[in-house]
This record gives sequence, C-alpha cells and structure tokens, in this order.
Amino acid sequence: MPEPAVPPTPPVPLTALLAREDLGLRQIAGPSDPGAVIHWAHTSEMSDPYPYLLGGELLLTAGVHVPAAADPGDYFDAYVSRIVAAGGAALGFGLVPVHDTVPRALVAACDRYGLPLLEVPPRTTFSGIARAVWQLMARARTAELRRVTEAQQSLAAAAARPDPVPSVLRQLARRVAGRAVLLGPEGTEIASAGRAPGPGTDAALAELAGTLLARSSASASDTVAGAHLTAYALGAEPGFALAVAAPRRDPGDHTIASVAAVLLTLLTGEQQSGTGAARSSALVRLLLGAVPGEVAGLLGGGPWRVAHARPEGPSAVDPVAASALGAALGSPLVDLGEEVVRVLLPAGREPGPQPGWTLGVSAAVEPAEWPAADTQAARALARARATREALVRHGTRGGLAGLVPPADAESWAATLLAPLADSPALVETLRTWLSLHGSWDRTAVALSVHRNTVRQRVGRCAALLGTDLDDPDVRMELWFALRQER
Repeated sequence: MPEPAVPPTPPVPLTALLAREDLGLRQIAGPSDPGAVIHWAHTSEMSDPYPYLLGGELLLTAGVHVPAAADPGDYFDAYVSRIVAAGGAALGFGLVPVHDTVPRALVAACDRYGLPLLEVPPRTTFSGIARAVWQLMARARTAELRRVTEAQQSLAAAAARPDPVPSVLRQLARRVAGRAVLLGPEGTEIASAGRAPGPGTDAALAELAGTLLARSSASASDTVAGAHLTAYALGAEPGFALAVAAPRRDPGDHTIASVAAVLLTLLTGEQQSGTGAARSSALVRLLLGAVPGEVAGLLGGGPWRVAHARPEGPSAVDPVAASALGAALGSPLVDLGEEVVRVLLPAGREPGPQPGWTLGVSAAVEPAEWPAADTQAARALARARATREALVRHGTRGGLAGLVPPADAESWAATLLAPLADSPALVETLRTWLSLHGSWDRTAVALSVHRNTVRQRVGRCAALLGTDLDDPDVRMELWFALRQER
C-alpha cells in the first residue's frame, strides 16, 4: 500500500468520527483499530476509484456504481482491493436511495482486506460527514499549535536556568514522552533525559547520530523496535548532535525537537561573528591600558547596567549556565566567578527575573562608572538574597540627596564615616544592616556570616562612631552618608 500524500494538517482518529452522535455512523466491518486515522473525506461513485484517490481518505459512496447484473462477490472483492491499493483509510456506505442495507458481499470483502466499513444512516449527508472531518481537523490543528507554543515557551525557560542543557533535555523528553540525548564527537553521551521507549534505544540513537554526521545532513530518522528515532546536527561545534526517541510520532514533534536543537546549538558553543571580534578587540584594548570609555563603542552605544546573579540552591554554576543566563538577559558579556555570575548589558535591555536565579541590578551608568555599577549590583544581589526576592534593582530616586551638591555631600560623608575608614567590613556590614531595617538574620544571610558576627560588627560601629544606632535620626544620617560612597 503506498504512503498517503497527506495534507499538512493533523489526522482525525476514526474513533472520533464514530463518536459524533449527530452523524450516527456505525462500523460494521474491518479492524477496530483505535490508532486508525483519516486525512480527509471524499465522495465517489466510480466503480474503480483508484485513479482518484491520494490515500488516507474516508471514501463515501451510496453504491450507485454497483451493476445490477454483476456477481456481488467478485465485484466488491475487486472494488475493495482497489481502494486498499490506493491507500484508502476507510469506506462509508450510505443507505437509501439505492440500497436499504449494506450488501453482505461488501461487508465480507472489507473484512477480508482489512478496510474499516462504516454504515451511513439515511439522515446523514455526505457533506455533513466531510464538514465534521474538517471540524475535527481544525480542533486538532488548534490543539497542536497550542502544544507546540507551550513547548517552545517551556524550552526557552529551561535554557535560561542555571543547568540549561539538562533542563532543555528534560523538557524535550517530557514533551515527546520519550528520551532525549545530547551526543558529542564520536558518539559520546554528554547528557540525557527521559525514559527509553525500548531496549537498545541509546545504542540505536548513537548509531543514527553517527550516520547523520557522516553524511553531513541536518537531520535523519529511523524506526527501531516500534520506537521513532530522530537525530539533529547541532551547528555550534562539529560532531555534536541531538537524538530523540519517542514511542509514537505525533504532529508537532519535529517542530518541538527543532526548537530544542537550536537552543542546544546556542548553549554548546558561541558562534564566531563580527560582534565576537569586536568584543575580543575591546578586551585586548582594556588589557593594554585603554580606559572603559574608549572601548565601550566596540560593545555598543548608550548607558550600561551590571547584573549580579546567583543560582538558587547549592548547585554550582558552569560556563554553559552562565552563557545561557547572559542570553536570557540579552548580552554575551558574561563573567563567571566562583559563586556569582556578572553580566554587563546595555541599559535599554531592562532585565527581568530569571527562573532559578537571584539577581541584583545596578542603575544605568556610563562606561566610566562601570566599577560603581558593579558595586551597586553586588549590594542589590545581597539585598535580594536577604529578602528572598528574585530581583532587586539599585535605587535611582534622587530624593533629598539631589538638593545637596555632590562634593559637599561626599565631604560630609567622609567626615562622618572617618572612624570606620580603615575597616571596609564594618562599613559594608553597617550599610547592609541599615538597608535591611536592622534585621540581624537577613543581614547575616546577605553577608554570608553568622548573626553574632553581625551583632559584634554593628556594636563596634556604634562604639567607633560614638552614637546610638537605635536612634532613627542617627540611622537616617548614616544611611545618607553611606549612599554617597561609591
């Protein structure tokens, strides 16, 4: 039987059509396969419909073509065999005005050739059946688009998590109800997720990926032990591939897997481009003594922000996760530290909360103020962790500070805080403690020290400054002074 030249729409399960009470259809012959589908409905009274069928049809007939003098057994045997040879999915036989019942010879032929035979009651028109098929197709298409859209959103969110590659693979495996594997050069498994549909699946996926890469193709597919296998070449580095195994091949699976392949391409290696060359040039100039303002033009114009981020939970950050976070925030300028990821991004790209991360974001600054913005972001991150917020931005309100000339404010602040000048730890503890309204526990979390250490430091600050830190006026003056420090 030839492969049906099916349309670009989801098929309709035959059981869904039979379930329509308004049609009253009844299957009276052929296999009762719950997986049987139809791709369209077609009406024909030709004695040999083979030349007019594309395959996958529900063929509808009232039996007008049946000659009165022909032998029913021979005629219907030839008729049904031709429908099956053309790839027809099912046959619907309408009662009246020609036949009061479905001919027994037709029932026998459909059973013999394995063609589902539906009895169409007199009240049901063929056009009504065709309309019902298209209605079911439209519903299936809407459901498919919704499924693909939801999958795309979940894959994009997974790519921005601290563990992007495993997260993308987990989402893909869940969406196709199968297994997803990232393979490196020579078929080595880098990461995987999901349950294999059958034994030997991983070996079959590795073999398919090897064949794909050897042929330099974009994708390849196969079926092994009832499992549907697909492999996609990743463009990031030579030899990388995404392999997917699913127990069935649903509409939209290819689109979902293709989205995952694009994301994994971005996650497994940075594409070299003119932008990348400009970043390299900026780095070299900085190392050779240029000031930030001179190289900022190579990175893009306008003010900048600095974002500091830490992953939620105890998991360590790897370079792939850091790059994925930068991509989610809209900047490739990422620095991976031991516990904190720093991202330099144009101020026009307003960062938002990222799943799995805690962020602190600076105010918008010019390149000359990048170090100050870095400090602002670090403080904002400390506050976000202490208050358990997903994202905290450095305050940009002018307030009363705008009424005092900056030089006068800085001079006054330096005088007030002079007793603490030789102890940056005390200054930072006092700043954090004031910003968190005197909370010992949250300050300890923000500074990653014990709460008793916070108490000792704040007590030392009060002694050195010779003042009462429980006085709200004193706290206000100190907070104003601390905000003048860069």
